[in-house]
Amino acid sequence: MGLELSKWVIIFLVCWLYKNVSCNSVEQKIYVELNNTVPCVRLLNATHQIGCQSSISGDTGVIHVLESEADLEWPLSKGPNPPYMVLLESSLFTRNIMMKMKNESNRVAGVAVVVPNTSPPEFSPHTTCPNENTGVYSDNYGPNLAHCNTTVWNPLGNGLSYEEFDFPVFSLKEDNETEFIKQCYFDHNRAVNGSAPQYPLCAMQLFSHMHAVTNTPTCMRRNDINFSINPEMVCDPLGDYNVWGSIRPYNDTVFGHKENESVVIAAARLDSRAFFWEVSTGAEGSISGFVTLLAAAQALREVTHKAPPTRNILFAFFQGETFDYIGSSRMVYDMENGKFVIDLDNIHSILEIGQVAVHSGTNLFLHSDPVSRRNNTVNDEVTNLVNNLQSSTAGLGFLLVEPNVSQPLPPSSLQRFLRAQPIPGIVLADHESAFNNRYYESFYDNAANLNLTYPSNLSPEEQLEFVTDTAKSLTDVATVVARALYKQAGGDVSLVNTINADPKIVTQMLYGFLVSSNNSWFQAVMAPELKNILKPSPPEYYVGVAMSSTPTRLVQYLLANLTGAATNLTQSQCQKPDELPNESRQMYSYLWVQGIVPPNSTQRDSFCVRASVRLTKAVSPAFELGEYASKDYSTWTESRWKVIKARIFLVASRDLEMLTLGVGVAVLFTSLLVTYFISTKADVLFSSTREPASAAY
Repeated sequence: MGLELSKWVIIFLVCWLYKNVSCNSVEQKIYVELNNTVPCVRLLNATHQIGCQSSISGDTGVIHVLESEADLEWPLSKGPNPPYMVLLESSLFTRNIMMKMKNESNRVAGVAVVVPNTSPPEFSPHTTCPNENTGVYSDNYGPNLAHCNTTVWNPLGNGLSYEEFDFPVFSLKEDNETEFIKQCYFDHNRAVNGSAPQYPLCAMQLFSHMHAVTNTPTCMRRNDINFSINPEMVCDPLGDYNVWGSIRPYNDTVFGHKENESVVIAAARLDSRAFFWEVSTGAEGSISGFVTLLAAAQALREVTHKAPPTRNILFAFFQGETFDYIGSSRMVYDMENGKFVIDLDNIHSILEIGQVAVHSGTNLFLHSDPVSRRNNTVNDEVTNLVNNLQSSTAGLGFLLVEPNVSQPLPPSSLQRFLRAQPIPGIVLADHESAFNNRYYESFYDNAANLNLTYPSNLSPEEQLEFVTDTAKSLTDVATVVARALYKQAGGDVSLVNTINADPKIVTQMLYGFLVSSNNSWFQAVMAPELKNILKPSPPEYYVGVAMSSTPTRLVQYLLANLTGAATNLTQSQCQKPDELPNESRQMYSYLWVQGIVPPNSTQRDSFCVRASVRLTKAVSPAFELGEYASKDYSTWTESRWKVIKARIFLVASRDLEMLTLGVGVAVLFTSLLVTYFISTKADVLFSSTREPASAAY
C-alpha cells in the first residue's frame, strides 16, 4: 500500500510540475505579453456595425513600423511576408491611411497606434454632424436645417469611430513596451537597401474577437433565442443612469403631471467617447459643462433656502448623449408616459450647458431653435431667458451673445425635448458655429485641452487646492448660470448679485475629474463602500454597459453634498430614515459619506447627507419597447467578448516551420512503430526464466 501511494504521489507531482512550471516557462520564453494596450471594440445599431475585431483565435502578423504614408507600400504590396501588423504613430492615424489598409485587409493583420504624451494640432474621429439622425431636425421639422445643411458643427471629424474594420486595432502608450516593440522591429524586420529581412522576424498577435455581428436586431434576437442553462449573451444595450436633483423635493413615488407646478431645467451631459474603448476623457466635450452646472447648483443652495423662487429648478445630468441622446430621450419618454415626477407640460424652460471651455476675453454664445421660436409664446420666453443670462455677466470679463446668423441648435439634449413639444430653451456654448474643440470625442480631449496645468513643485494635495486659470473661468460661467437660473425661476432680484460660485470647489472638481479621482475631497464625499472606484487617474467617461459607472456615482454624491444638508443621523438611521419622524425616503435620498479625517486623528468624521438627488435609468426606450430597429430612439449596443490581449514573439520562416512539423511527424510515426514492435514482442523482450523452487520433503 505504501509503494502504491508513493507511485501516485510521484505521478501527481510530475503532472503538476509539467502543467505549472514547464509549460509556463516555455510560453514565457516564446511570448512577451503587452500590458498597456486598449482595443477598439465593436458597436452595433439598428442598421449596421462599427468598430474592430480579430478572428476567433487572434490575428498574427509581422510587425512593420510605418514611418510615413509613403511607407505604406511595403505592407500593402511590396513586403514579402504578409500579413503585416502595422505599428504607426498617432500623426499617421488618419482616415486616408486607415481606409487604405482597410481596403487591403488581406495583407494587414492589424494595427497598433502609439498614443503620445502630447497632443497633435487636431484630431476628431467623430462624424462632422454628430447625432444628425436622432435630433429634432428632419424632413418634417426644419428640413433646411437638417443634416448640418447650414452649419457643420465638427468640421475636423474624420468619421473613423463610425467605420468597420475587419482587423484588430489597439492603442499603445508611449512607454518602454512600445520602445521594446520598435527595437524588435529594427533588430529583425527592417529592410536594408530594399532587401527582404531575414528570419526570424518579430511578430505581434492581437486578440479581440467580438461575439455580436451585423446589427442590433440580429444580436438581440440571438440573445433571446439562447435556451441553454447558462445563456451566453452576445451584446448589451449601452446605458447607465441619469442623475437629477431639484431645489424643492418631489415625492419619487408620485409620477406624472403636477398641478400649478412650473420647473426650469438646467442640463448637461456626462459622457464622452473615443475611437478606443474606455479611454475617453471628454474634458471640453462634457466635463466643462457638468462641472459648471454642479458649481452653479452649489451657488444656488443658500439663496434658494433663504428666498425660494416661485418655480422649481431641476438639475439634470444625462448619460449616453454621445450615442443618439440615450439619457435625454429616456427622460422625455418617461415624462410622456407618466413615469417621471413631472411631465413635459410642467417644464417652463430649459438651459443646457454645452462646451464652455471659455478662455480669457472669449465670449460665450446662446443658441436657440429658430423653428420653435416662430411661436410667439416660445419666442418671448426664450428672449426672457437670453436677457436673464446676458444681464448676469456684469463685471465677469466676458459677454453672452446670440449667433449672428439663423442656424439650428448644436448637438444637444434640448433637441430631444423639442422633438416632443415646443419648449423654450437655450444651449450655452463656447462656439458660435463650428466647435472650437479640436479634439471632439477623442482621447486628446483631456486636461491639456482645457489648459489645466499646475506648478511643477506642488504635491497632489496642493494641486487639488490650487485654483487654476481654467477653474477661475468656469467659476465665472457657473456664477452667470446660477444667477440666470434664479431669475428665470422667479427669484428675488435683489439677491441675484449675492450668488457666486466657489472657485475652490470648481478647481477640486476639475482635479478629480481630469487628473486623479482618488483625492481627499472625493474620498470625503463618497460612501465607504464606493471608495474603491476612486483611482489615481481620471474616470472613464464612455457610457458602456455597466450601470452606475464611476462618473455617475461621483456626480450623484457631489450633487447631494453640494445641494443637500448634513444631518445628525447615525449610520443605521441613515439607512432606515422612514422609522424617524420628519424624515422620508420618498422625498429625499439619504447617503452615508466618509467625511474628512480631522487633524491629529486617524478616523473619519462620517455623516449622513439628506438631498433631493435621484438616479433614473438612462437606457434607450427602444429596448424597453423591443423596437430594436427603431428610428426614433437610440439602438446602440456593445458586443461581448472573451479575451482582449496582445503579445509579440519571434516567428520562424515557413520552410523552418514545415521542417519542424515534418520532423515532429516523423518522430511520431517512429514512436508508434517502436511501440507497436515492443508490444508485439513483449513476451520475448520482457520474459524472465525462473529457477524451479526447491521442494522440501
